Amino acid sequence: MKIVAQILILLTINFIISCSSTATSRSDDDIKCIHPRPEICAMDYNPVCAIQDNAVRCVTTPCSSAELVSYSNGCSACADKNVISYTSGECKK
Repeated sequence: MKIVAQILILLTINFIISCSSTATSRSDDDIKCIHPRPEICAMDYNPVCAIQDNAVRCVTTPCSSAELVSYSNGCSACADKNVISYTSGECKK
């Protein structure tokens, strides 16, 4: 029983540590937005290309549920609750 309790404590600590930042890197250039989302952002221009959930859910045929949207910076992108992640640079047309 003590071992189960110790494992649960370690898992809880690991979960808390993993949820403590506002963005995490999945690769060198892809940054995932996580909670809490920023409420105030600087007005700097460092464009990013964000993957935004467009809330489309297709039932009968496959379709894209995300679209690429350019934002002025990473903070502005993550402030949008529909943004999943972003990369540096504007979106390619």
